[in-house]
Amino acid sequence: MKMNQAMTFRRLRCWQMLWGLLLAAGLTGCGAPQGTSRSQEAAAPAPMAAKAESTLGTQWGEGRESAVQTVEATRLSPERPQAVSQLQYSDEASIRRALGSDGDRQLNVLLAEGDVEWAVEDGQGRPLPIFSTRGGRSYQLAGRNGERYELVYTNRSQRHYEIVATVDGLDVLTGQAGSVRNAGYLLRPGQTLRIDGFRKSRREVAAFRFAAKERAYAANAPAGDARNVGVIGSALFEVRVDEHTPDLPRRRAPEVEQGDPSAFPADGRQYAPPPQYRR
Repeated sequence: MKMNQAMTFRRLRCWQMLWGLLLAAGLTGCGAPQGTSRSQEAAAPAPMAAKAESTLGTQWGEGRESAVQTVEATRLSPERPQAVSQLQYSDEASIRRALGSDGDRQLNVLLAEGDVEWAVEDGQGRPLPIFSTRGGRSYQLAGRNGERYELVYTNRSQRHYEIVATVDGLDVLTGQAGSVRNAGYLLRPGQTLRIDGFRKSRREVAAFRFAAKERAYAANAPAGDARNVGVIGSALFEVRVDEHTPDLPRRRAPEVEQGDPSAFPADGRQYAPPPQYRR
């Protein structure tokens, strides 16, 4: 298994500073043209697309190594992401039946006016096909039951971005309900970031694997909602990074005996809890 190294943000002054993670090992350089400043990406009107009913979910897969570090960074527009996008996913046959002859196939999605390319790759590093209606911006990802996958983001700009990612409505870092206010992964200029699972600890993630909907993590976790199974989300925030910040481990919550009352129950777990299969 490859080692992914990550960095987390420290949150200061309420919402202005944030926690995040940077997958550093497995980062690959790429050409990075000089970007220009601009406001939040505008959402252009797009034709309505036929959508396939999701036949797949994402299961809590095998453990994979992924180390975590922390850095300080500030969102430049804390309440306004530069881009928000989602991929609904199902098996390819269902998607093709729904789209018919109007289907258009691509291998990635452009975010923040092309600053970032977002792809989904299988366990062998091959991009999975993404379908839409021609000229549309409603995307459908084709997966296969049992297949492992990774979310892959390539930064073509000189900006630092924070990537807040969700799978089946759950935050990939904490396993809690997804929100753009949650922490994310840091994507540096000219680099590629791979998110390959739900974070279990500072050193491990549970791999993303396509599975039957009833085996999805979101259908078997306390914070999950089966109605959200079949969608992957990404939100981008431009951030300013303090490059002189040393590695700062995430603060541990005070230990509380099981069964004892807790004044801060949400602080007891910083990462995603394991699933609880009901059948």
